[in-house]
Amino acid sequence: MNITGNTIFVPGATSGIGLALAVRLRAAGNTVIIGGRRAQLLAELKQQHGFGTVVIDTTDPASVLRARDEVLEQYPDLDVLIAMAGIMKAENVLGPDFLADATSIVDTNVNGPLRLIAAFVDHLRTRPRAALVTVSSGLAHVPLALTPTYNGSKAFVHLFTESIRLQLAGTPVQVIEIVPPAVRTELLPGGSDVEHFMPLDEFADEVMALLESEPDAHEILVRTVSFLRRAEVEGRYPAAVEALNAH
Repeated sequence: MNITGNTIFVPGATSGIGLALAVRLRAAGNTVIIGGRRAQLLAELKQQHGFGTVVIDTTDPASVLRARDEVLEQYPDLDVLIAMAGIMKAENVLGPDFLADATSIVDTNVNGPLRLIAAFVDHLRTRPRAALVTVSSGLAHVPLALTPTYNGSKAFVHLFTESIRLQLAGTPVQVIEIVPPAVRTELLPGGSDVEHFMPLDEFADEVMALLESEPDAHEILVRTVSFLRRAEVEGRYPAAVEALNAH
């Protein structure tokens, strides 16, 4: 993926990692459209940063299709989709709310990206140079006991990304997986204040540097996520599980 000269749609970019990347991608010389559920917040971000905006709820199939049609009508040169859709909840499999929480996580983290990819992949295949970007997690590779469904949803995103990369081989669509570590955001309440999490700006800057230096990369791995991503293949899995959950 070239770092500049693209037209990029980033749903789920009204805060956290999505917004940080959207700001940097626009500064790098791309046209950036962000999506989210709150029209007023989108209007504020448009004024602040010059984004294009579209209202979208990735848990609603009709909303995804409406947003696709709106984006492609206004930006027919769209050539990058960053399929960001993610929520994280602390869960207890023995608790009364477990199934409701787990279902909502799956609908957002698994079905959301599926809906986005299904909606946009045919268009991306018509572009001379395109990229489809997913966002998984280091927790796809080493589980955090507190968040079982989140871990599983991101493991799905990882393997699904690996699979569609095989299917899209030979097309103009490059498939890239961004694998974040724990980053200082409010994905879980209070997460932005956890000192041992990676600072958001540091994470976003490193992702941009890796995208620029490794334009053909399949995975974007900031240095701090390698501890989790490579734990099993390096024979460190039990120790990594213990260390992660000791926090």
